[in-house]
Order: sequence, then structure tokens, then C-alpha cells
Amino acid sequence: MRELELIAELSGILAAGRADRARLVRGPGDDAAVVRARGYAVTSVDTLVEGVHFRSAQLTAEEIGHRAVATALSDLAAMAAPAGEVYLALGLPGDTERSAAEALVRGAHAVADGAGAIVAGGDISLSPALTVTVTVVGWVDDPGALVGRDGARPGDVVVVTGSLGGSGAGLALLDDRARDRGLPAGAARELRRRYARPQARLHAGRMLAALGARAMIDISDGVATDARHLAARSGVGVELTLADLPLTPGVAEVAEQLGVDARTFAATAGEDYELCVCLPPAALAPAREAWAATRSLPGLTVIGRTVAGAGEATFVDGAGVSGGYEHSG
Repeated sequence: MRELELIAELSGILAAGRADRARLVRGPGDDAAVVRARGYAVTSVDTLVEGVHFRSAQLTAEEIGHRAVATALSDLAAMAAPAGEVYLALGLPGDTERSAAEALVRGAHAVADGAGAIVAGGDISLSPALTVTVTVVGWVDDPGALVGRDGARPGDVVVVTGSLGGSGAGLALLDDRARDRGLPAGAARELRRRYARPQARLHAGRMLAALGARAMIDISDGVATDARHLAARSGVGVELTLADLPLTPGVAEVAEQLGVDARTFAATAGEDYELCVCLPPAALAPAREAWAATRSLPGLTVIGRTVAGAGEATFVDGAGVSGGYEHSG
């Protein structure tokens, strides 16, 4: 696989798409990207490493590209920032097939384009393991429109988007720690999709910010861990109710096979990339109305509240539930 030929082919893949390209003055093909700046840049960098964050034997190359960009965009969703540019750096083992590299970039490009973002550049190098580093940049005119982890106040309502446990259950199926027997119709396919093709909740994040969200985080390590991050940054206590966690269909059956409580599994398995949000109580009814009026949004479920405290997150009905997903091999 010749590097210059591969770069030319990948540049052709990235040239197509629906995203507004007017802001991209110079993209792939030059030594650096040139982007027309506006307002304030919101930037996040994520690295995925073969054997640590994914296994190529379990995912297609396109799914690896999708997963890498979607999980990076989820950081922008958690701050209510619209996506702007994506930069993609690939470390490819020497035996990587050209078709696999192209498929990975197609997957990454499709996710970026669907989010209104442009893959504006990146890098390719040899690596002992497949490595995908993604830098995402969002833009806002007013930094006050962003939501961090540090704004929660005692008395806020804690909500999550979508459902939980699906990615962890999908990985259990891929790892052969669980089987698809006894699962609801179509559940195994959906659980695998939740792991292989996560969705960044960009629209939901912006809507929640507009409704008055005070603190927000994406659920990458499990809500048990990520709620603790919110609590620590905001200097409040977070009290969650395990029984209220919304489960992805099929999670209960997979958890039973694994011999664990389904909601404890959902709280700790991680990589759901839903949003955990602290809302003032007065914003809950308008949020529910907005959700009911917008069919494209995931669900919205109350799972707890914030209290005066010292930065801890606890489950009022789940003594001993702690910790979440850790990126190990």
C-alpha cells in the first residue's frame, strides 16, 4: 500500500458529502487545513487503540471509523456545541489492506457528514497496532451557550437520554460471554449496533442546553462513574435510583446470562454515549414537552436528583454499586 496513492484515494472519499464546505478554505492535500474561524472553538481529542478500545476481529473497518468519530463527537454533544471540523490521524500496521483503510475513512466521513461536520485533514503513519486519533472542533458564537460539568446545584433533576446498557451487552455478545438465545426479536442486532455504531446526541445536547441544562456529561464510562464526575466538578451530591435506569431491550436477558443484576450492569458497563444531565426542576416539564414534539430524539428519563454534598454519586437503592467501564484490553 503506497502512502501517496492512499492519501489521494482518501482525499477523494472526503471530497463528497452534504456538509457545508464554504468554511473550509483548504482541506486534505495541503500541509495544514485552513478553516474560516467564527466565534469560539470547542475542541476535543480522542484516541482509539486496537486491543484497548476495540478489536478488529469484532468490527468491520467501516464500523471502526464510525465508532471513532461518533465517540469523539459525543464530547461536543455533552457541551451542546455544534460540530464543525474533524481531523483524523491513522496509525496503520504494515499489513493493512488498502480497502480496509478506505472503508475506515468512509465510515468516519459518513458520521462526520451526517453531523454537519467536515473531515478537514489528518495524518497517516505506520504503527504496530491500528490506532485512530480523532480531533473534533465545534463552534459557538457565545460561550455562555455551552454546558460544562460544573454548573449543577442542589435540587436539580438528573435525567438521561435514550437507554443504557446496550453497548455493554453488545460487547458481551461479541465476546461470546453471552448468546442471543432468549433475547427479544431483533435485540441482538440492535445491541451489536449500539456497541459498533454509537450515536452522538448532538441535537439532544443543544436542546437540553436551550432548556436550561446546568451540567452535562456523555456516558462513556457508565452512569455510575460519569455522574460522579458531574458531582465532583459541581461540588454537589448526586442521588440516583437504580430501578429508574432505562434499559435497552435485551440487556436484562444478557445480564441474566452473565449472572449480574441488569440495572447494575447498565449503570457500570459504559460506552452508551447517552447524555446525563442536571436540569432545574422548572425545566423538566418543558423538556418533556419538547421531547414529545420531536420524534427524532431519544427517550428522556429522570433517574435522580442533586443534593447538598461533597461531590459523591450514590444509588439510593443500590448499596455497593460503584465504578464503571475501564478501557483495558
